[in-house]
Amino acid sequence: MTKETKDSLVKGTLILTVAALLARFLGVFQRIPLVHLLHEEGMGSYSIAFNLYSILLVVATAGIPSALSKMVSEKYAIGRQAEAERIYRAAIWFAVVAGVGMTVLLYAFAPLYAETISLGGPDATMATRAIAPAMLMFPLIAIMRGYFQGRRNMMPNGVSQVVEQIFRLVTSIALAYFLLDLSLGWGVAGASFGGVMGGVAALAVMLYYAIKLKRSDARPVQRGVSQAAQDHLATATAGDSTPKLISYKEIYRSLLKLSIPIVIFSVTVTLVYAIDTSIIIPLLEGTIGRNEALGLVGIMGGRAQSLAGIPIILAIALSQSVVPIISGAYSRKDMTQVGHQTTRVLQLAILSGLPAVLVISIAARPLDFFLFGHEDTAYGMSHGPHMISLLTLSAMFQIVMQTSGAVLMGMGRMKPLMVHVVVGVTVKLAGSFLLAQWFGIYGIIVSTGLCFIAMSWLNIRSLRQEVDFTILGRRFTGLLLSVAVIAILGLTAEWLTHNYVQPFQLYRLNEGINAILVCCFTAALYPIMLMATRVVTKDDVKNFPAPLQKIIAKAVRLTKRA
Repeated sequence: MTKETKDSLVKGTLILTVAALLARFLGVFQRIPLVHLLHEEGMGSYSIAFNLYSILLVVATAGIPSALSKMVSEKYAIGRQAEAERIYRAAIWFAVVAGVGMTVLLYAFAPLYAETISLGGPDATMATRAIAPAMLMFPLIAIMRGYFQGRRNMMPNGVSQVVEQIFRLVTSIALAYFLLDLSLGWGVAGASFGGVMGGVAALAVMLYYAIKLKRSDARPVQRGVSQAAQDHLATATAGDSTPKLISYKEIYRSLLKLSIPIVIFSVTVTLVYAIDTSIIIPLLEGTIGRNEALGLVGIMGGRAQSLAGIPIILAIALSQSVVPIISGAYSRKDMTQVGHQTTRVLQLAILSGLPAVLVISIAARPLDFFLFGHEDTAYGMSHGPHMISLLTLSAMFQIVMQTSGAVLMGMGRMKPLMVHVVVGVTVKLAGSFLLAQWFGIYGIIVSTGLCFIAMSWLNIRSLRQEVDFTILGRRFTGLLLSVAVIAILGLTAEWLTHNYVQPFQLYRLNEGINAILVCCFTAALYPIMLMATRVVTKDDVKNFPAPLQKIIAKAVRLTKRA
């Protein structure tokens, strides 16, 4: 790999990571004013619509962009630009057909899902139909992102993600605010329609970059094509003036073969979260009443799932950079390197995801009340923070599941991965229906954790059949001790601040101060305990990514000066 290629890879990874972080946080902060405007009942209807839309969006977009990126990159690498452009055109037609089909499907079956299955009522139907037109654009956007990725241009992808979230945030809040004067249902529908406006903005960005790239390609100099590729192209042209292009049928066969396993794996978390918001009312309305159950849907989708999605960001961003190395080593049958990198990626994912899990779980009460405000009912107020804390704890197993699954994908082990998804979803459904009878909403959340635990165990078992690796080994005991100490001290600090740190009349300001104190205290304990229990040593730090090493080095220097 040349220095230019490495720099391009690092730059592309950095762009996509920063964009993903910004998009995720904008998505979380979008929920804050929406919770204030729509309250628990409205957020329940919004969550039912959004989670169904998310499933169809993953089905329509996940996998195809990655497969397209791979195929386009390969064709450009050997100088076959015409074939690459033909593949791109075929993918565009696929996106148009998929977008129309998914939009019609989402609009037509909205009442069946929103009212009959989820029991969300007419407001949930309005919200689902309001977001349906977004499906017209996002398959096309995904295809264009995959094409640009194949051309090693990550900037359009990153910019479009951020612009999409900005427009979604602004229009969702504005429409919800103005349409609430008509009714709650119209307000929820307005919030959902913000996703359509985000799609329009993202598509506009992608079209701008597409036109720019087309003008660049029209220049006489063949940019981004190696001399060897140009020689190959010249030879092919001399031998056959009209080379046979790949058929659309073959293109679609290749795209689907590569993308379907990725879709099945990618939809797992979205599907599990959609199951949560779909079954709460049917399972719990008989014991707590429909309004309370719909309120719990709002807390689950508007608060708990938003915060529980934060710990996964950094862990997946760190691990993704190692997966291509695993894929390359596995193709060379270098199993020693595969084992080393598998150990590294799992350790990085766990150690980088755990602090966020601990911070959010311990500080769930002040974070919930500061970011979103108190729940509308006494029932919600007493259960909301616990729901956030418990679902965030399950995110730890989600981190392991997704990281180990990514390693299996890098090794081309897609068949067992798909079996594990089926097993995990089965555990989720069976656990929810069984545990909800005794533990209510907590039984449903625990079943989500059991789903991720089952998939993590199955993924790791499959990996061990292929390669030798260790996650933490003997240091796992030290990690458990560290977590126990942090939990005890952190929860004690949370109890003290909640009861004794109330300097202002505004409860939300007090909760903000408490959230900062508890989060900072818990976050500071984490590296101290890891060093004290020797879970992380100086040798381990040397294997961390360079940016993380610089942060640790600066922290050590500041500590010595202090």
